[in-house]
Amino acid sequence: MVAGIVITYTRAFKVGDRIKINDTEGRVIERSSFVTRILTPKKVEVSIPNATVMNSHIVNYSTQADQAGVLLHTSITIGYDVAWQKVHELLLSAAAETEYVEVDPAPFVLQTALDDNYVAYEINVTTRRPNQMAKIYSDLHANILDSFHGEGVEILSPHYRANRDGTEAAIAGVAAPGNEA
Repeated sequence: MVAGIVITYTRAFKVGDRIKINDTEGRVIERSSFVTRILTPKKVEVSIPNATVMNSHIVNYSTQADQAGVLLHTSITIGYDVAWQKVHELLLSAAAETEYVEVDPAPFVLQTALDDNYVAYEINVTTRRPNQMAKIYSDLHANILDSFHGEGVEILSPHYRANRDGTEAAIAGVAAPGNEA
């Protein structure tokens, strides 16, 4: 009961906020003296005792959503054969097509690693709709695939290994240059 009172006065979250406590993420649907209930994106209701809440770190995606927004990011790896400027262009194009992504602040790309076989890129976007995070990520990933495949650029995984002579593209439905049917 004391934990419930402490949580109330710390204002770490309120009913309706999108939060993460340990490995549980979702929307707060109830906060009582003894328990906090969270509805996950998969529509599973999770009850967390307030004593556990007090002893955990809490991530609140909603507190800054209205003013500054929430920064979402995802990474891809692209081979060195593709110019970094082209990758930035395609990632920013995909972000622009994604619903609930803010124009201001503008999406941006970071190059996060220069590995042996690829460059790792991270697209960062802002949203003011934290309760739509799963949809935003899904749409962003689909738009990245569409953007890159539309330009004939392969998104290679660091685990992708093949002996290739370049006569066939590894993108479904795309012929390698000079091999058009």
